[in-house]
Amino acid sequence: MSNSGPHSEMGVLDPVEAEGASDHPHRMEPFDRYNRALVETVHPSSWTNPTPPGRYHLVVVGAGTGGLVSAAIAASLGGRVALIERHLMGGDCLNIGCVPSKGIIRAARAWHAGSDAAARFGGPPPGTTPGDFGVAMERMRRIRAGIAPVDGAERFKGLGVDVYLGDARFTGPETVEVGGATLHFRRAIIATGGRASLLPVPGLSEVGVLTNETVFSLTELPPRLVVIGGGPIGCEMAQSFRRMGSEVTVVHADPHLLPREDEDAARVVEAALVREGVRVMNGARLLRAYRKDDLRALEVEWEGSTHTLEGEAILLAAGRTPNVDGLGLEAAGVEFTKKGVTVDDRLRTSSKRIYAVGDVATPYQFTHVADHMARIAVQNALFFGRKKFSDLVIPWVTYTSPEVAHVGHSPESAAKAGIEVDTVKVALDDVDRAVLDGEEEGFLKVHVEKGKDRIVGATLVAEHAGEMIGTLTLAITKGIGLGGIAGIIQPYPTQADVIVKAANQWRKGKLTPSVKRLFALLFRLTG
Repeated sequence: MSNSGPHSEMGVLDPVEAEGASDHPHRMEPFDRYNRALVETVHPSSWTNPTPPGRYHLVVVGAGTGGLVSAAIAASLGGRVALIERHLMGGDCLNIGCVPSKGIIRAARAWHAGSDAAARFGGPPPGTTPGDFGVAMERMRRIRAGIAPVDGAERFKGLGVDVYLGDARFTGPETVEVGGATLHFRRAIIATGGRASLLPVPGLSEVGVLTNETVFSLTELPPRLVVIGGGPIGCEMAQSFRRMGSEVTVVHADPHLLPREDEDAARVVEAALVREGVRVMNGARLLRAYRKDDLRALEVEWEGSTHTLEGEAILLAAGRTPNVDGLGLEAAGVEFTKKGVTVDDRLRTSSKRIYAVGDVATPYQFTHVADHMARIAVQNALFFGRKKFSDLVIPWVTYTSPEVAHVGHSPESAAKAGIEVDTVKVALDDVDRAVLDGEEEGFLKVHVEKGKDRIVGATLVAEHAGEMIGTLTLAITKGIGLGGIAGIIQPYPTQADVIVKAANQWRKGKLTPSVKRLFALLFRLTG
């Protein structure tokens, strides 16, 4: 998503007004008033592409976060800009990613909090009436439709961007074709994103699996859900659907969930999921999938034996594939692999006039990374900038309960970079507010350069870790060491106090026996 302002339901069409959209080629199910409003905003059925006015300063292919930010910045600076989207503007983030997933996660947390209040805090027992999954999903669709105008075609037209809806294909190093029109450009940015990968498991493509592109179209809660993949999406959705009443099994190939995260952090998340009733099968190998009456079945090799898992739905959350097919990249001289478009540190492709940003060009597949890549690419492409992607300090968050937030190096990546580190660890059960909140499961690890206070990375596991990691991101970005953080006055009681506690713990570690002897001598001399 692009940078946005206030959101409301102003963009939601009345059902009568939206009747003409019933046969929309990009309809999203269920095609209710909210989804009709969404698609009519981000891919209007009556849209007429403009006539190319001449050579564009910038042509952007793909209107997800990276494309939207690229186009908005270039147009705001006076450039003649074209933006091309074949599907829905807003990309994954708005339509099938960040926005709908966080809507479902929030609903699931609210459902869980109701039962938790009675069990842990002496609150009234929850009612006997089960929750309404359909209402929770409708709320998500309503909010998504209300947010959509920020990324919509009309808004970008109003910003001075020529919006073209249709398939883009490069026809040369300075031309791209869309809807029968040829657009000439001085510079171009590829921002076509990615899609869910389909694993080469016999029967999986025929059995009918959910992905992030379809799971948010559900209107009924599947009684049993099998999740393939224990990365961020798999863990977030597994916990959420379990909290709303599904029996959930996670099938994961790696030894532990969240393989990109600190192993201790992954253990905390896994323990939380198992405690809430999610079955976790780590180190599993998928054998085949097939239909069994109205159910979907998955044969899995796990712990030395074969298991058959049955469910009303299977969610595939095991990897992403960059969208590079059909773009005519060969004609443009743009090199790419199965991992995406190849770029240098300034985000330029092998074609000197063409840059690439977002999921199609980086393994850091996050909305905020695509946003900042776009800012770098526009500066470098249009204004002779020398900005480097490697200079970015990138935080990320897995939105389970508790959340896992990370920024900068891990000890392993620091070692590969030739940096020796010391690690300071503070448990959340040492933080008064976390204990009072009943959220003491978690910790903070801060990695500093050995012998110094320079922070090179951190991992935080806490209920609202994503809201707290910004302090450490700022510290790394601006070169503020743990010594500087130790001087911050943190309001009491807050869970963010864990950061200052880590700084104080580091400072106490500087009080070596020799320093203590020196102070003792000083006190004796001063009587």
